[in-house]
Amino acid sequence: MLSHLVTAGVVLLVSTLFFYFLLLRIVGSNLRRRSAAKKATITKSAFGDKKATVVGFFHPYCNAGGGGERVLWAAIRATQEKWDDVLCVVYTGDQGVDKETILSRVKSRFDIYLDHSRVVFLFLSTRHYVSATTYPHFTLLGQSFGSLILAWDAFTLLVPDVFIDTMGYAFTLPMAKLMFGIPTGAYVHYPTISTDMLSSISSSTSARVKVKLLYWKFFAVLYRLCGRGIDVIMCNSSWTAGHLRSLWSNKASTISVVFPPVAVEALTEAIPLHKNGIGVKREKIILCIAQFRPEKKHDLIINSFAHFLRENPSLSNTKLVLIGSVRHSEDKTRVYDLRLLAHEKGIKDKVVFVCDASWDDILQWLGKSWIGVNAMWNEHFGIGVVEYQAAGLISVVHNSGGPKMDIVIPGTGFHATTKEEFADGYRKALELEGEEVASVRQAARKSAERFTEKIFAEKWLEAMAKLLQLERAG
Repeated sequence: MLSHLVTAGVVLLVSTLFFYFLLLRIVGSNLRRRSAAKKATITKSAFGDKKATVVGFFHPYCNAGGGGERVLWAAIRATQEKWDDVLCVVYTGDQGVDKETILSRVKSRFDIYLDHSRVVFLFLSTRHYVSATTYPHFTLLGQSFGSLILAWDAFTLLVPDVFIDTMGYAFTLPMAKLMFGIPTGAYVHYPTISTDMLSSISSSTSARVKVKLLYWKFFAVLYRLCGRGIDVIMCNSSWTAGHLRSLWSNKASTISVVFPPVAVEALTEAIPLHKNGIGVKREKIILCIAQFRPEKKHDLIINSFAHFLRENPSLSNTKLVLIGSVRHSEDKTRVYDLRLLAHEKGIKDKVVFVCDASWDDILQWLGKSWIGVNAMWNEHFGIGVVEYQAAGLISVVHNSGGPKMDIVIPGTGFHATTKEEFADGYRKALELEGEEVASVRQAARKSAERFTEKIFAEKWLEAMAKLLQLERAG
C-alpha cells in the first residue's frame, strides 16, 4: 500500500512539473512570436538581409558608470570585434537617457568605443522592482523575485537568441532557459548569498536570529537551483569563484575566473614610471575610486584619514580625494552625508569629492596621487585597485576579498581592517622614499599586467563562442 502511495506521489510530482514546464514553453513561444516582427526590424536595420544572432545582455543599471559596467561594455566591444553577425541588445532601466548619451558616456568614462549600429537598448519600466528600497524586509528574496518581473518586461520587448546576465540577477537565467530553451550565460560579480553570510549568523538562540538563518538557508537553496541551468558561468575573482563552487557545486568544474578588464595599457602609457622614480611627480594624495554606495565604506576612509592626520601632524599636507559615480538621489544624499562627516571631523578642507568624473579626469588624479585606498569588506574584485597599481600608486586595501586574494600581493601595498590600521598604512606608504618607493611602484605595475583588457577579451570570447555554438547547434 505504501509503495503504491509513493509511486502515485512521484507520478503526481513529475506530472505537475511537466505541466508547469509545458505551460512556460507555451508562454515563451507566444512571447517569441509577438516579438518576432520587432526582432526582424532591428536586425535588418543593422545587417540588412544578412542573418544575425541577437545576444541579450541583462544589465538594468547599464549607465551607472561602475566596474560592473566596464565589464559589460568591454564584453560587447570584444563581441563586436570578433563577430560581425551579432547584434548586442542591452536590457536597461535607464529610462530618460537616450542611446547616444549612454554610449558617449561609455567613451568618456571608460575610453571604450562601440559600433553604435550594432548595439540596441531596450528600456524597462519596472526597474524599481529590483531596488533594495522597495523591500525593507526580506530584501534578497524581494529583489530576486523582482528581477523576474523585470525579465518579463524585457522578454515582452524582445526574446533574444542568447541571454546573458551581467549584473547578478541569477533568477532570470532559469526563467529564460525554461521559457525559450535558449543558451544562457552569467558573469557573476558577487554571489547574491555567500557562505560568509551564512556563517556570520550568530549562534544566539533568539527567535529573530533563528528566523533570519532559516530565511537565508531557504534563499540559498533557491539560489543553488538557479545555477543548475546556466550553460556558461564566469566570475570576476578567486573569492567569488570559491563561493560559487560551494553554492553551485554541480557546476563547480565549469565555473571560470575571468578577471574584469582594466585599462592597464592606457594607464601605463599615460603615466610613465622610471626605475629610479625620477620624472614622476607625486603629491601627498590618498585616492579612492569607488561608486558612492554604502558597501564601499567611504565613511571608514574618512574616519581613518581623520585619525591619520591626528596621529601624523608632520604629514598634515596630505589630501583625500574621493572619486565616484552618482547613480540617483540616494547616492546624492550619501555624498552629502559624507561631506557632513568630513566637516564634523574637522577635515573638510582636506577632502575633495569628484562626482561622475571623465576618464581624462581620472587619469590626472591617478597620475599625481601617492596612495590608492579601498575599504570595502569582501570586495568581490576591485577594478579601482588594479587601476591604482597600473598607475603606480601604493595600495592600502581591506584585508579581505579580491583585493587581498588576487590583487595586492606582497611588495605592492598594505592590508588593513580598522581605521587605525588604514591610518598606519597611509603613514607607511607616505614615508617610503627613493629607490624603495620606486621599487614598490614598479612591483605594483607589474602585478597589474595580469588584469589587462586584452586578457579579459580572450577569456570572454572563449565563453561567448560556447554560447554561440550552442545557439547555432540548436
